[in-house]
Amino acid sequence: MVKIDNIALGEFPLLLAPMEDVSDPPFRGLCKKNGADMMYTEFISSEGLIRDAYKSVQKLDIYEYERPIGIQIFGANLDSMRRCAEMVEEAQPNLLDINYGCPVKKVVCKMAGAGILQDIDKMVELTDHIVKSTKLPVTVKTRLGWDENTKYIVEVAERLQDVGIKAIAIHGRTRKQMYKGEADWTLIGEIKNNPRMHIPVFGNGDVNSPEKALAMKNKYGVDGIMIGRAAIGYPWIFREIKHFFATGELLAPPTVAERVAAAKEHLLKSIEWKGERLGILEMRRHYTNYFRGFPGIKPHRMLLVQSLNPQEVFDKLELINQIYVNDGEKVILQATNEVKELG
Repeated sequence: MVKIDNIALGEFPLLLAPMEDVSDPPFRGLCKKNGADMMYTEFISSEGLIRDAYKSVQKLDIYEYERPIGIQIFGANLDSMRRCAEMVEEAQPNLLDINYGCPVKKVVCKMAGAGILQDIDKMVELTDHIVKSTKLPVTVKTRLGWDENTKYIVEVAERLQDVGIKAIAIHGRTRKQMYKGEADWTLIGEIKNNPRMHIPVFGNGDVNSPEKALAMKNKYGVDGIMIGRAAIGYPWIFREIKHFFATGELLAPPTVAERVAAAKEHLLKSIEWKGERLGILEMRRHYTNYFRGFPGIKPHRMLLVQSLNPQEVFDKLELINQIYVNDGEKVILQATNEVKELG
């Protein structure tokens, strides 16, 4: 049984990675329904939260059906992060996660996210500060290092454990790589097999199929896997991995009807949480992924992103269902093959 502090997550948990503009409550709900064992909010700016910025405060929204869930924060200022941790504790998540992995320039230039990988001593000091300022279990998500010459993650993981974190998730790329090239899990495996490490170690990066998940589990011995981009528009990845682990067989991919139903549910929850206009607008980024690989989908997808009327959008989703359902098996086979090629 894998545990983060006293949070039981099962024998080999699958975690939904925190993704900006993706891992909101509507999306998390779909992933939970399909088997995600642990989820995280979008990352929250410590500076935005302590200044009561609406978007930052809204990200604190969590729901009972999502548990266990972690709220993730980022920042570089010790006092701001401490105050942010206190506000997170009031929201009563199961844990607090620190983002030391975001590679985006506007975050990194402030020495936050992956930017702090340029100053490991500060990274450890900041983590120690946060652990001591909250009663919540504290975890960390980070990368191998800043660049190819600074991959100190084996030592870093030890030092973070020594100041009290309860788990660590590592993306198998450096900040310089961003999301390019293949994720290297070698050092993740070294951390897991380091006799000094006793907290759970989760691997992240390029797991886009049940077969890949099993290969990473067997080769590197990690305690679980964190899945990010492969779940966007495809929350079924969690149930497919679990089925494969349990039976050795690949689960049939979701049908056209299932994909349309998921898109409808996602849209409905998005409208409920964000309001009609914003819910419709922010849902637009997901349609490509829900219907990736569908032959001739482009004009139908264009219709989905042109309307601000909820009923019109739902009607257009139903139209897609009617158009493709009669040729469902062929469509799904093509879509599945395209997604695997992208991976």
